[in-house]
Amino acid sequence: MIGLFTEAQIKGNLVKNRIVLPPMVCFGWAGEDGLVSEKHRRHYAARAAGGAGIVVVEATCVSQDGRLSMDQLGLWNDAQIPGMKDLADDCLEAGALPLVQIHHAGWKTVFKSTADPKGPSVRPGKKDTGSALNLGEIAGITEAFTTAALRAKNAGFAGVELHGAHGYLLSQFASPLDNHRTDTYGGTLENRLRLHVEIGRSIRAACGADFILSIRIGCNEPDLDGGIAVAKYLEANGFDLLHVSASGHEESQPDVPEAFPFNWIVWGGASIHRAVGIPVIVVNDIRTPERAQWLVENEWADFVAIGKDFLTDARWGEKVRLGEPLISCLHCKKGCSWFSSGDRCPRRTPASE
Repeated sequence: MIGLFTEAQIKGNLVKNRIVLPPMVCFGWAGEDGLVSEKHRRHYAARAAGGAGIVVVEATCVSQDGRLSMDQLGLWNDAQIPGMKDLADDCLEAGALPLVQIHHAGWKTVFKSTADPKGPSVRPGKKDTGSALNLGEIAGITEAFTTAALRAKNAGFAGVELHGAHGYLLSQFASPLDNHRTDTYGGTLENRLRLHVEIGRSIRAACGADFILSIRIGCNEPDLDGGIAVAKYLEANGFDLLHVSASGHEESQPDVPEAFPFNWIVWGGASIHRAVGIPVIVVNDIRTPERAQWLVENEWADFVAIGKDFLTDARWGEKVRLGEPLISCLHCKKGCSWFSSGDRCPRRTPASE
C-alpha cells in the first residue's frame, strides 16, 4: 500500500515522501529587484526540514514587465541567481527536492497595457485593453522562460514548474474562453498549447534531459474534459510532472461524485491523475493527514500539496510522521493574510517560521 511516506522517483531524482509544499507567494518579502530575502530563506529552509518531499518555490517571474506584484521574486537576471542558490541549497541540505515555479502574469501583470483597446487577447496587460502579442513578442517570452529556467538550473534547482494555471499568461493561451487568436497560437488545442510546448522544448534543449519539466495547469480549461485533454497533450510533448489546480474561470466547475470526499479542484486533479501516465500533484482542500493519506493510498494522486497548513506549521510533514499535534490554518473568514503579508497571519508563531 502506498502511503504518504513512501519514496518516489521523478526523472531519476529520489523524493523522500509524497508531501509537496506548493508555490505560495510571500507578499511583502522581496523588493522591486526580485531578490531573495532572509525571510524567504528561513521560510523555505524550515519547510524543507519540516518534512516536505518536494518544495516548489513561489511564482518567480521571468520578466520584469510580467510581474503580478512589484515585490515578486524574479529570475530575469543573473543577479538573482545567488539568492535562488541559497534556497535550493537549503532544500537539498534538508533532503527536499527543490523546484521553482516560473511565471508570467500576462494581462494580470501590474504593468498595464496602453495598446489598442479593441485588439484581441492575449497580451501582457489588462484583459480588455490589450492587442495580441505579435510573433516576435511570443519568441521573446519563450526566451525569457528558457533563460529563467537555465538560471534556476545554475542555482541548483532540480527543475522548474511553468505556471500554466490561475488565468496567468500560459493559462490565457490555453483557454478557448480567453484566447481569440486566429494564427497558429489560437483555435485548436494544438495551437493554444503551442507556446507551452515551444517553451518546454526550449528549456529541455538548454537544461538537459535530466532537468525536471513540470507545469501547473487548470483542471477546468475550460471544463474537465478540456483539462484532461490539455494534460494528455502536455504529457505527449515532453512534460515530466503535472500540478493540477484551477484555470482562470472558476465558474466552470466539474461535478463531483457524491462518493468523492473532496472539492472540484481535487476531483479534477484526481481525474487527470487517472488519465495520464506521468506523476500528478493534487492540491486544495486536503488539509489533514488523513485526507492526504486517503488520496495517495487510493491512487487518486502521486503527490499531495499541503498549502496553508504548511504556512501555519512549518513542521507539518515531520509532525505527521511522528504523530505530533499540528498547528492548523484557521481559514480566516475575512480572507487569508498571506495574500497581503505573511507577517500578519494570526497563526504566525516560531513554529511557522
